[in-house]
Amino acid sequence: MRSLQDIHEEYDFLDADERYRLLIELGRELEEMPAALKTDATLVRGCSAQVWVYPTGDSEKLHFLADSNAAITKGIVALVVSAVQDKPAEEVAAMDVSAALEPFDLKNQLSSNRTQGVPNMIALVREHAARIASA
Repeated sequence: MRSLQDIHEEYDFLDADERYRLLIELGRELEEMPAALKTDATLVRGCSAQVWVYPTGDSEKLHFLADSNAAITKGIVALVVSAVQDKPAEEVAAMDVSAALEPFDLKNQLSSNRTQGVPNMIALVREHAARIASA
């Protein structure tokens, strides 16, 4: 998975249509999430599309599997995951993921329907990290 900084460097030079294509490409690059993990328990609430996030790993290295049934939403999921992927749980729990995503200006680049679930995705990731870090 690409780093958030690498993605932003590319994103910054693209026009709106190309940014959509990049998000779709990022979604395709997500690690495969087995269908068996796409359950009500892993479903992120508040998203206009279906989004699933499944945490794995340990306190030293959190890892997330994620998927969506909508291509652009899946790209947004990939951005969130790339911000936290394979980092220590303590770091993710303390991280301002929203601030890390601010350079992408998603609220102005995408419709509110596509971005409404982002805070819920971030909360789920940080809550999991906090549980693992305190265990």
